[in-house]
Amino acid sequence: MEGDVMDKLDSKAAVCDFDPIAGSIPATKVEITVSCRDLLDRDTFSKSDPCKYFYLTGVSHLSQFGRTEVIDNTLNPDFVRKYILDYFFEEKQNLRFDVLHLSSSSSSSQDFLGQVFCTLGEIVGSPASRLEKPLGFSLCFHVYRGIPGKKCGTIILSAEELGNCREVVTMQFCAHKLDKKDFFGKSDPFMVFYRSNEDGTFTICHKTEVVKNTLNPVWQPISIPVRAICNGDFNRTIKAEVYDWDRDGSHDFIGEFTTSYRDLSRGQSQFNVYEVVNAKKKLKKKRYMNSGTVTLLSFTVESEHTFLDYIKGGTQIHFTVAIDFTASNGNPSQSTSLHYMNPYQMNAYAMALKAVGEIIQDYDSDKMFPALGFGAKLPPDGRVSHEFPLNGNIENPYCNGMEGILDAYHQSLKTVQLYGPTNFAPVVNHVAKYAAAVQDGSQYFVLLIITDGVISDMAQTKEAIVNAAKLPMSIIIVGVGQAEFDAMVELDGDDIRISSRGKLAERDIVQFVPFRDYMDRTGNHVLSMARLAKDVLAEIPDQLILYMKNRGIKPCSLPPPYEEPGAEDHDHTLTTPI
Repeated sequence: MEGDVMDKLDSKAAVCDFDPIAGSIPATKVEITVSCRDLLDRDTFSKSDPCKYFYLTGVSHLSQFGRTEVIDNTLNPDFVRKYILDYFFEEKQNLRFDVLHLSSSSSSSQDFLGQVFCTLGEIVGSPASRLEKPLGFSLCFHVYRGIPGKKCGTIILSAEELGNCREVVTMQFCAHKLDKKDFFGKSDPFMVFYRSNEDGTFTICHKTEVVKNTLNPVWQPISIPVRAICNGDFNRTIKAEVYDWDRDGSHDFIGEFTTSYRDLSRGQSQFNVYEVVNAKKKLKKKRYMNSGTVTLLSFTVESEHTFLDYIKGGTQIHFTVAIDFTASNGNPSQSTSLHYMNPYQMNAYAMALKAVGEIIQDYDSDKMFPALGFGAKLPPDGRVSHEFPLNGNIENPYCNGMEGILDAYHQSLKTVQLYGPTNFAPVVNHVAKYAAAVQDGSQYFVLLIITDGVISDMAQTKEAIVNAAKLPMSIIIVGVGQAEFDAMVELDGDDIRISSRGKLAERDIVQFVPFRDYMDRTGNHVLSMARLAKDVLAEIPDQLILYMKNRGIKPCSLPPPYEEPGAEDHDHTLTTPI
């Protein structure tokens, strides 16, 4: 059985995919869908709000690969967010899934609901590539110890090979005369789309927003990768369910209909008006016709561009670093300071800078990077600055590569006085000013902020981030030291999009992580830096793609001719922040 599955998955491997360094041929990419059933209830007055973390384990390390969205108030979640993995037949790809209950809006407040270990081959090799396993609480590999007298629930993992389709379909739907479900109002309808599987089951692929208090909703346009809705099989059945949203999570089923990608591709026509049918209601009532109708209003398809499409087309990524020089870091001459320069090893600031910068620098042609500091008193007059150049040159703050930034950082520690407060808004606005000048897709800006403490200008920083979210720009914040960084989580819009003065950020552009979470227990700094870089840089490609998509910017077919810039260009250019 497993051999047949592997033969099928191997059919798309090509010799050109072979990586002589890794020594492995990726047979294919597979999409992992996750559901849970009968989870433990950790809420006092409602059901748990589960979120799943997924870890990919290797021979000697464990790294977080992704996490699902949070689903409110349910013990039987079907997660929409998928995991896409390279599948290798010849490797044992260990996976770990942790299920957490988020008890508040802060991701730091969590209850552990259960854990499961398996391999990717175990999922793929299961009947219909669908694996069910009991959740356990043990941290020991392949040993499950639940709470005595209680079952922790089960996890359902499904794998499907992905086709090479890179198109995205955008559709808009409306409904007419849906059933009234609310006692005091009408209904709050939303739709859930599923694609059919080979074994006759269905996999969730999209949810619309909720339209409040109407029986005739018009939903916002939805964009779904074609591979997600039909995986390239245009005749595959697509099921749509219509629900009335309830605050307690017990959404009322209104009805459903089925269609296919081929039918939907006809666009707005009489063929794409669907009766919403509730089978149970139909059995009970002889004169039952339907529970309303759903109409396709529009249907468009466009190619999905990747991060590498833009890089190949000539998009340059410009890197700026901003380092915290506030007094809470401690006296740099003392070994207890976070800025202490140990002659035998890098401090946390240097490690974070080197880990992120050495990867980003490969996407910047001239390797010249502005490096800023904030929160220090500067000579000769002792004025406090929150955006001073580390090399001391206001006219030309560029440093040559990572070594140049590290040298300027070490020199600054000898000349400035650590002070305060911890203000982020000035450096965010500094980079945003230059990002605003180049919005044609030719350049993208990444700001790395390394800090030891709690932010002092939260309101101003939130406003700066909301304004920057519409620009070609991303922000990485790395917290060093042992301070509590709970307030920083608010800036990272993974779960709740950041807002300021009632204005929501157009994109999530901030990734915050505490460096201590990535420190290797054996003291292997190379491994610590690799873990940090992988996590903080993982969101940059999607953030860049979303900016380009929102602006309708397509990759250039050929990169523009490159001319080596002269040193004098750096004093005046707007292509990189100064």
